Amino acid sequence: MKKILVVDDEENIRLLYQEELSDDGYEVEVARDGEEALAKFEEFRPDLITLDLKMPGMDGIEVLHRIREKDRSVPIILLTAYSEFRQDLSTWASNAYIVKSSDTSELKEKIRELLGE
Repeated sequence: MKKILVVDDEENIRLLYQEELSDDGYEVEVARDGEEALAKFEEFRPDLITLDLKMPGMDGIEVLHRIREKDRSVPIILLTAYSEFRQDLSTWASNAYIVKSSDTSELKEKIRELLGE
């Protein structure tokens, strides 16, 4: 079973993605901020990470770069409500960029693609 780490400061998004991805057969862990994400990355060893950009404290860009320093192979999907980050070069270290939505079909499709399913 593939493992996914969902990182988002919004509880509703964490719960939605956890439920949807668990229903699709993934083992899902959640983190509410950057510090928790880095700790769970080490202990959970996910096959893929969904990462919110705008979080209090350590933002998603910093988390992205810290994870990339440790492991360049794990796919990371950046999620945000703000489409202007697509132009930010610091987000290019991710594998994909998706604007958040309650419709998870685009996210699920990208996850299957990145995991080779």
